[in-house]
Amino acid sequence: MDDKITTGALMKRILGTRHLNAFLKNNEKHMSEVSFTEYLAQLCDEKGLIPERVILQAGLDRTYGHQIFNGTRRPSREKVLQLAFGMQLDVETAQKLLRAAGRSQLYPRLKRDAVLLYCLKNKKTVTETQIIMEKYEVTPLGSL
Repeated sequence: MDDKITTGALMKRILGTRHLNAFLKNNEKHMSEVSFTEYLAQLCDEKGLIPERVILQAGLDRTYGHQIFNGTRRPSREKVLQLAFGMQLDVETAQKLLRAAGRSQLYPRLKRDAVLLYCLKNKKTVTETQIIMEKYEVTPLGSL
């Protein structure tokens, strides 16, 4: 069996199967079981980040931020995006973080999302991103 499979190929497999149990058993290693909180902790470990610092750089309320990190609060898409900027994530990792949180990914056909994608790609801080968003007259980060 292959080590990696595209999402499209996995989609074809599930839509072509007659036996869910066999599909799940045969494709188990291709399916994500990591919770948002676990993924967030994993990213901090990989990048040598401290949650307190991420929360500050994300522009989140300290208590609310810690509740997100310890799993007692489920963050909105906006809060996940703020965390992505606070962690200085690249676009691909930010999209994975959104998926792990069960939130919609950034979509380049939406002006606001396009601005956010540009800012992630160019490693902008939350403050720099807010300035760019204001310039292009889109709703500021954390306002939705």
